[in-house]
Amino acid sequence: MADGRLSLGHLLVREGIVTPEQVDEALEIQKQTREKLGTILVNKGYCKEEEIARALATKTGFDFMSLNDVEIDPGAVSLIGTEAALKYRAVPISVRGNELYVAMENPNDVVAIDDLGLLTGLVIRPIVVSDTEIESVLNNLINLKLDAPVEEVPEPPVQEEVVAISESVDPPAVQMVNQILSAALRTNASDIHIESQEKNMRVRYRIDGVLHEMMTQPMRMHAAITSRIKVLGGMDISEKRVPQDGRATVRIEDKNVDIRIATLPSAYGESLTIRMLPRDEKIFNIRELGFPQQSFETYEKMMKLPYGFILVTGPTGSGKSTTLYAMLKELNTPDKNIITLEDPIERRIVGINQIQMNEKAGMTFASGLRSILRNDPDIIMVGEIRDAETAKIAVESALTGHLVLSTLHTNNAASSVIRLIEMGVEPYLISSSLAGVLAQRLVRVLCPRCKQPYHLSGKEIAELVPDFPLAPEEDSVTIFKPVGCIHCNNTGYLGRTGIFELLTVTENIRKLVIRDASLAAIQSTAEDDGMITMRADGLNKVRQGITSVEEILRVIV
Repeated sequence: MADGRLSLGHLLVREGIVTPEQVDEALEIQKQTREKLGTILVNKGYCKEEEIARALATKTGFDFMSLNDVEIDPGAVSLIGTEAALKYRAVPISVRGNELYVAMENPNDVVAIDDLGLLTGLVIRPIVVSDTEIESVLNNLINLKLDAPVEEVPEPPVQEEVVAISESVDPPAVQMVNQILSAALRTNASDIHIESQEKNMRVRYRIDGVLHEMMTQPMRMHAAITSRIKVLGGMDISEKRVPQDGRATVRIEDKNVDIRIATLPSAYGESLTIRMLPRDEKIFNIRELGFPQQSFETYEKMMKLPYGFILVTGPTGSGKSTTLYAMLKELNTPDKNIITLEDPIERRIVGINQIQMNEKAGMTFASGLRSILRNDPDIIMVGEIRDAETAKIAVESALTGHLVLSTLHTNNAASSVIRLIEMGVEPYLISSSLAGVLAQRLVRVLCPRCKQPYHLSGKEIAELVPDFPLAPEEDSVTIFKPVGCIHCNNTGYLGRTGIFELLTVTENIRKLVIRDASLAAIQSTAEDDGMITMRADGLNKVRQGITSVEEILRVIV
């Protein structure tokens, strides 16, 4: 029953959800920010979104509903179209007779209700939902616009190899590329894959490390879209037989984004991969990366060493650059001269001298490293150890009083030591200079809104994961599994965190390195000296409800 006489604030107080003092505080903030009262109360942590929505339903007399509990009818959405849904912040849910049930951000918006009624010819029945749910659905609708029909580009004449970017081609190609880039930014995609297939063109986004198919378009669109992207990246649009690399800075929704473009000839035409690097993306604090407490304390001490060589290792996409930037952020103080060699510069940090590599001009990691040693650095960051020359100079720099940070592509921490030896670095130099190696992977974090607990007996968990950290006296364990809801786009996961293993070069490890010991010997000794392996860290995060067993088994062999 509606209770329109009371304001939302008074209603929340009456229901015992917030105190009068909290409402007064929120009202004062509202005078400055013009935000909704409910949004302020939620942001302050005084109540939950669902409580605000239920109170609003009580005030207006409309029904409250969670969009996770209903299946949205695509036919209902099509009655008003995506543009109207975005304009009025409203999502049609279902049609019953001559009534259209619509989830609305503001169910009191009489103008929106009247316009939607005129547009559809139906009686509009507003439904109250939480702001986050309506936002999630609207974002999904924006992404679905990628599949909307686009004006098709005529097939180019057979004798022409180049698709001209002319007035007849540019508008739909530019529009489509803009949509692809904008949707990738909104969904926090790290990579875009545009792939040519036999009958169509497929676009996939890598979100939280996993590829998701977002759209398909007729193959006739492919030439215009790839040409448009190659023009953006300063690449040769006439060359389709060999791989090319390009880069550009584009402005998307008031954000500057650096993009790296790579083309690859395939059986049905060129495929493109675009790496998205937003310039204003937050640089994580090292405490936010997900270190286990014991490893974090050791790593923090290692970072404060006056000199030495620290490696971060893992495959492509394991978050090495994020960790390095978090370290640089921590080390960046006015009394330190920090110089980096990067290819490319992914994030710009005030107070640090960042140098872009340019192999065509002769600026390689090795030559750059030699040059910056003459510029009195305290801390040097080398983006990647790619060859023996760079490895030797980095090690020698660490021995001459510099703290050197870099990355290497190996599967775990112990194998990095073996890799340096294989690159030709003398074992005695490694044992003297190497302070530690951090190996890492990224795993998806379970969505806090929909993750579901389930219980396993000690025998069941031992069969599933023999090395699961179960105490002898425990006969069962509770862990969580992904479910999927509107907030996580029905994936069951929301965001990522790191799993780590930190090899500290102790006296025992130094002796093994000088003796050119095996990988197994170094690994065993490191564990005896207290190293927590990546697998152990991952399983501990499963136990804490941060991620799932399936995710750890997907990432760690």
